[in-house]
Amino acid sequence: MTDYVWHFGVLYMVFSVFAAGFQMALSMGAPLGHLTLGGRYAGALPIPVRFGAAFQGLLILVLAGVVLDHAGVVALDTASWAIWAPVGFMALSSLGNLITPSPAERRLWAPITLAMLGAALVVALA
Repeated sequence: MTDYVWHFGVLYMVFSVFAAGFQMALSMGAPLGHLTLGGRYAGALPIPVRFGAAFQGLLILVLAGVVLDHAGVVALDTASWAIWAPVGFMALSSLGNLITPSPAERRLWAPITLAMLGAALVVALA
């Protein structure tokens, strides 16, 4: 694997740690609801919704592992097709963050999810 692919894998991981940390903070009751789910919740998410945030945080880290493996940063021996899972997830996340009715959510997450999508695509196509 070439150096530039390794760097894109690390870039994806850095954004993933931030996004997963955000989701975990939401799951623990941080008053950041205005930055997720279209800004539907002004403060902390309701308890049932927090479980979804915790799951998404874990999913983000699993997908980061796939990207890191395919970029040659770690050796997890994931299937060759598995790289398309983070690409698809980030494509859907980017779309959602571009069309969200919450301006604050769009300003924060659209650039991050688009950068993650780009990084995952570079790794997938390398």
